[in-house]
Amino acid sequence: MSVQNILDRKGAEVFTVDPTATVRTAAQLMRARGIAALVVKGPDVITGLISERDIVHAISQHGERALAMVVSEVMTLNTVTVTPNDPLRRAMSLMTNHRLRHLTVIDKGKLVGIVSIGDVVKYRLEELETESNILRDA
Repeated sequence: MSVQNILDRKGAEVFTVDPTATVRTAAQLMRARGIAALVVKGPDVITGLISERDIVHAISQHGERALAMVVSEVMTLNTVTVTPNDPLRRAMSLMTNHRLRHLTVIDKGKLVGIVSIGDVVKYRLEELETESNILRDA
């Protein structure tokens, strides 16, 4: 199983935010879309990822003024990426070893998706249920 299998099921739509947007704007976009992270992208370059976790950390450090800060001040830099062809095991290993909840999916230098720990768990549970049903029927 590969990362592409997850993208095929959930879709490859990725929501982005400009690094100069406010943290409040990012939080509002996450709430409106029902997501927990946004890829931070300038005109042509991915500069990071901002997640609910980053926002909570910023608020704990800076209080309410964190909401007026720009995304680039609180985002996670050095995002860990995978390709669509990477095995699901690699994605799980990266998430575990780096304590991440989101991985950006890059193919030939282009952003093609984002995978969350929830996506991985859901896919893996469906896979195990299918295997269980096959074994039960055999």
